[in-house]
Amino acid sequence: MVKTVRLEPIAQETSIETNGNLLSVLIAKDLDVLRECGGRGMCATCHVFVQQGMEALTPVNRREQRTLEVITSCQLNSRLACQARVLANGVVVELPPGMYINSIQDIEALVGRRAEQNLLHPVTGQVLVEEGKLITRSMLKQIEKATSFNFNDFFLNSSDI
Repeated sequence: MVKTVRLEPIAQETSIETNGNLLSVLIAKDLDVLRECGGRGMCATCHVFVQQGMEALTPVNRREQRTLEVITSCQLNSRLACQARVLANGVVVELPPGMYINSIQDIEALVGRRAEQNLLHPVTGQVLVEEGKLITRSMLKQIEKATSFNFNDFFLNSSDI
Protein backbone atom coordinates (compact mmCIF):
# COMPACT_ATOMS: atom_id res chain seq x y z
CA MET A 1 0.00 0.00 0.00
CA VAL A 2 1.27 3.49 -0.85
CA LYS A 3 2.09 6.06 1.84
CA THR A 4 2.74 9.80 1.50
CA VAL A 5 5.85 11.58 2.80
CA ARG A 6 6.33 15.35 2.82
CA LEU A 7 9.80 16.89 2.36
CA GLU A 8 10.64 20.23 3.94
CA PRO A 9 11.78 22.93 3.40
CA ILE A 10 11.17 22.20 -0.30
CA ALA A 11 7.44 21.61 0.34
CA GLN A 12 7.10 18.51 -1.83
CA GLU A 13 4.99 15.44 -1.21
CA THR A 14 5.86 12.06 -2.63
CA SER A 15 4.50 8.54 -2.49
CA ILE A 16 6.34 5.50 -1.19
CA GLU A 17 5.42 1.84 -0.81
CA THR A 18 4.77 0.65 2.74
CA ASN A 19 8.08 -0.45 4.29
CA GLY A 20 10.09 1.57 1.74
CA ASN A 21 12.96 3.56 3.22
CA LEU A 22 13.11 7.35 3.30
CA LEU A 23 16.31 7.28 1.25
CA SER A 24 14.33 6.09 -1.77
CA VAL A 25 12.12 9.18 -1.37
CA LEU A 26 15.15 11.48 -1.40
CA ILE A 27 16.59 9.75 -4.45
CA ALA A 28 13.24 9.82 -6.30
CA LYS A 29 13.13 13.60 -5.81
CA ASP A 30 16.65 13.95 -7.28
CA LEU A 31 18.05 15.32 -4.04
CA ASP A 32 21.81 15.24 -3.76
CA VAL A 33 22.37 12.41 -1.29
CA LEU A 34 25.88 10.96 -1.27
CA ARG A 35 25.03 7.55 0.24
CA GLU A 36 28.69 7.28 1.19
CA CYS A 37 28.20 3.96 3.02
CA GLY A 38 25.90 2.47 0.39
CA GLY A 39 22.79 2.69 2.56
CA ARG A 40 24.22 0.61 5.40
CA GLY A 41 23.50 3.18 8.12
CA MET A 42 27.13 4.01 8.75
CA CYS A 43 27.50 7.62 7.57
CA ALA A 44 25.65 10.90 7.97
CA THR A 45 24.99 11.62 4.30
CA CYS A 46 21.29 10.69 4.49
CA HIS A 47 20.68 12.26 7.92
CA VAL A 48 17.23 13.88 8.14
CA PHE A 49 15.02 15.42 10.83
CA VAL A 50 11.55 13.91 11.26
CA GLN A 51 9.24 16.86 11.96
CA GLN A 52 6.09 14.72 12.22
CA GLY A 53 5.24 11.04 12.13
CA MET A 54 8.18 9.47 13.98
CA GLU A 55 5.72 6.78 15.12
CA ALA A 56 4.93 6.02 11.46
CA LEU A 57 8.54 4.86 10.91
CA THR A 58 10.31 1.66 11.93
CA PRO A 59 12.19 1.93 15.24
CA VAL A 60 15.86 2.92 15.32
CA ASN A 61 18.12 -0.16 15.16
CA ARG A 62 21.48 -0.54 16.92
CA ARG A 63 23.61 0.41 13.92
CA GLU A 64 21.56 3.54 13.24
CA GLN A 65 21.73 4.52 16.92
CA ARG A 66 25.53 4.14 16.95
CA THR A 67 25.86 6.27 13.82
CA LEU A 68 23.47 8.95 15.13
CA GLU A 69 25.64 9.21 18.26
CA VAL A 70 28.59 10.52 16.21
CA ILE A 71 26.62 13.00 14.10
CA THR A 72 27.35 16.42 15.57
CA SER A 73 24.04 17.92 14.40
CA CYS A 74 21.98 15.00 15.76
CA GLN A 75 18.72 15.87 17.53
CA LEU A 76 15.99 13.78 19.18
CA ASN A 77 14.11 13.72 15.87
CA SER A 78 17.15 12.66 13.79
CA ARG A 79 17.01 9.56 11.58
CA LEU A 80 19.11 8.06 8.82
CA ALA A 81 16.92 7.95 5.72
CA CYS A 82 18.48 4.65 4.62
CA GLN A 83 17.35 2.94 7.84
CA ALA A 84 13.95 4.57 8.45
CA ARG A 85 11.16 2.61 6.75
CA VAL A 86 7.72 4.17 6.29
CA LEU A 87 4.88 2.18 7.88
CA ALA A 88 2.06 4.76 7.82
CA ASN A 89 1.07 8.18 6.46
CA GLY A 90 1.91 11.46 8.18
CA VAL A 91 5.70 11.52 7.91
CA VAL A 92 7.18 15.01 7.41
CA VAL A 93 10.95 15.06 6.90
CA GLU A 94 13.23 18.11 7.00
CA LEU A 95 16.52 17.99 5.17
CA PRO A 96 19.47 19.41 7.14
CA PRO A 97 20.94 22.56 5.63
CA GLY A 98 24.29 22.16 3.95
CA MET A 99 26.10 19.86 1.57
CA TYR A 100 27.97 16.71 2.54
CA ILE A 101 31.35 16.39 0.90
CA ASN A 102 32.95 13.19 -0.34
CA SER A 103 36.59 14.06 0.22
CA ILE A 104 38.94 16.89 1.02
CA GLN A 105 39.37 17.31 -2.76
CA ASP A 106 35.74 18.48 -2.96
CA ILE A 107 36.67 21.46 -0.79
CA GLU A 108 40.00 21.96 -2.54
CA ALA A 109 38.13 22.54 -5.82
CA LEU A 110 36.35 25.48 -4.13
CA VAL A 111 39.47 27.36 -2.87
CA GLY A 112 39.11 31.07 -3.57
CA ARG A 113 35.29 30.99 -3.49
CA ARG A 114 32.74 31.56 -0.78
CA ALA A 115 30.80 28.50 0.39
CA GLU A 116 27.27 28.73 -1.01
CA GLN A 117 26.04 26.53 1.84
CA ASN A 118 27.53 24.80 4.87
CA LEU A 119 29.98 22.07 3.81
CA LEU A 120 29.51 19.04 6.06
CA HIS A 121 31.66 16.07 7.05
CA PRO A 122 30.03 12.91 5.60
CA VAL A 123 30.41 10.77 8.73
CA THR A 124 29.85 13.20 11.60
CA GLY A 125 27.79 15.93 9.92
CA GLN A 126 30.22 18.48 11.41
CA VAL A 127 30.25 21.84 9.63
CA LEU A 128 33.68 22.04 7.98
CA VAL A 129 33.08 25.36 6.20
CA GLU A 130 30.26 27.73 7.12
CA GLU A 131 28.00 29.21 4.47
CA GLY A 132 29.37 32.50 3.15
CA LYS A 133 32.94 31.90 4.36
CA LEU A 134 35.81 32.31 1.93
CA ILE A 135 37.54 28.97 1.33
CA THR A 136 41.31 29.40 1.60
CA ARG A 137 44.29 27.03 1.39
CA SER A 138 45.06 27.64 5.07
CA MET A 139 41.48 26.67 5.94
CA LEU A 140 41.93 23.51 3.87
CA LYS A 141 45.09 22.59 5.81
CA GLN A 142 43.29 23.12 9.14
CA ILE A 143 40.46 20.85 7.99
CA GLU A 144 42.93 18.17 6.85
CA LYS A 145 44.70 18.23 10.23
CA ALA A 146 41.52 18.16 12.28
CA THR A 147 39.40 15.80 10.19
CA SER A 148 39.77 12.21 9.10
CA PHE A 149 38.31 11.24 5.76
CA ASN A 150 39.41 7.63 6.09
CA PHE A 151 36.05 5.94 5.49
CA ASN A 152 37.63 2.49 5.11
CA ASP A 153 38.80 2.49 8.74
CA PHE A 154 35.36 3.65 9.87
CA PHE A 155 33.56 0.92 7.91
CA LEU A 156 36.04 -1.82 8.91
CA ASN A 157 35.53 -1.00 12.59
CA SER A 158 31.76 -1.18 12.35
CA SER A 159 29.61 -4.28 12.17
CA ASP A 160 26.02 -5.14 11.26
CA ILE A 161 25.11 -5.88 14.89
